[in-house]
Amino acid sequence: MPAKIPRSPRRKDIPAANVVVPRVTAKRFLGHGLPGEDVHKLAGKLIVVEGADGSGRSTQISQLVRWLEGAGHATLQVGLKRSTLVREELELAQQGNILSRTTLSLFYATDFADQLENAILPALRAGFIVLADRYIYTLMARDLVRGVDPAWLRNLYGIALVPDAVFYLDVAPAHLVQRVFAKSPALDYWESGMDLGLSRDLFDSFLKYQALMREAFRQLQRDYGFHIVDGERDPVAVSDELTEKIAAVLVGK
Repeated sequence: MPAKIPRSPRRKDIPAANVVVPRVTAKRFLGHGLPGEDVHKLAGKLIVVEGADGSGRSTQISQLVRWLEGAGHATLQVGLKRSTLVREELELAQQGNILSRTTLSLFYATDFADQLENAILPALRAGFIVLADRYIYTLMARDLVRGVDPAWLRNLYGIALVPDAVFYLDVAPAHLVQRVFAKSPALDYWESGMDLGLSRDLFDSFLKYQALMREAFRQLQRDYGFHIVDGERDPVAVSDELTEKIAAVLVGK
């Protein structure tokens, strides 16, 4: 059965949009950043939800949007392959499986850079809460399991703004595959890591690939310090944890 939509969070302490809260954490870029961008003018918040397909990301982000907008906050949703610049070309290239690992990495980096410059940063300057349905950490994890040099990746994504909070919805591969099959009769080629040659069997390759991705995320968590959330729980319990932690972010704790 598909995951149920969680009910509205019981918490009532989300700050209203017109309440001025202290900014105790300065905005900064992961590395060199974008030329001419003044991070001190970014009044909004960037909240990232990471996790594999089937981890419950979309369900949780939809709930967060209702929760935040219900309190009067303006929100913007972003995610992978949503750039109008390269989205269609990237999808076509993936269908044909004609890209090298480096080219695919650069394609995704271009997709991210376009959204960062033309959607994320303008929204943050306007005081929006930007909710990212995956961010650079998914892109880095995918590349790491494909043998890409970590230093090269950190430099490539040095333009990225460090989020105000990152949540990784952790779901074991065996549980994840059940959720995927509940929504679709087939596994995705790329989400199964079939390009890596882990197994000729799609199901077996999915389990192996997602185990590698899970470990890559744990390594990234050690490097970047984001929150690991148990995504195997009831969606309401996950939603309660996310709203509690995000409420603290909004009041500057």
